[in-house]
Amino acid sequence: MNILLVAGGKKQTWPSLKKYDKYIGIDRGSFYLLEEDLPLDFAIGDFDSLSSEERERVRQNAKNFFQAPAEKDDTDTQLALLMAIEHFPNAKIDIIGATGGRIDHFLANLWIVLEKRFQPFAHNISLLDKHNVIRFFLPGKYSIRKEKGMKYLAYCCLTPIDNLSLMESKYLLENVKVEHPTSFASNEFITDEASFIFETGIIAVIQSKD
Repeated sequence: MNILLVAGGKKQTWPSLKKYDKYIGIDRGSFYLLEEDLPLDFAIGDFDSLSSEERERVRQNAKNFFQAPAEKDDTDTQLALLMAIEHFPNAKIDIIGATGGRIDHFLANLWIVLEKRFQPFAHNISLLDKHNVIRFFLPGKYSIRKEKGMKYLAYCCLTPIDNLSLMESKYLLENVKVEHPTSFASNEFITDEASFIFETGIIAVIQSKD
């Protein structure tokens, strides 16, 4: 199953969308889904970014509507991701509208997989926008395919990493210990596939274009 989570970032940042099995709107993202005539299976958030008329339209059109208090411990995106995992624990989850605008919001979304409750599902979570595809990896050996239209490849170590090796790409590493969060940026594919391996920590692999 494939699920799309739509946060409140501007629609101009959206990538081209494929068809999903379920659509979850996060705060203003719920209204954006309605504007694009896409399904709204779940709407969740405090909806403080919507006018009363917009909020009522979301309420009437969402198959499931959950309004959270404005003052809360979790962000709206955390609440939506938690809901997605609880209802569809094996689903692939793409999140859009979560990378543009405020940097504090972007960092909260990038680091979300570091939380213990989300970490086991990190391999199923992706952040997407018009210029970037961000996927998360737990320790292991992986082969990744080049995304259409993307030029650059970055290995963003979100945590310390043991024995990181990068293979089959323009710039290589062999059994490197990464002691603090580091982005090995501006790498490139030399074929349609690249591979890497590491033993501890979490890595965000970012494919991007200018």
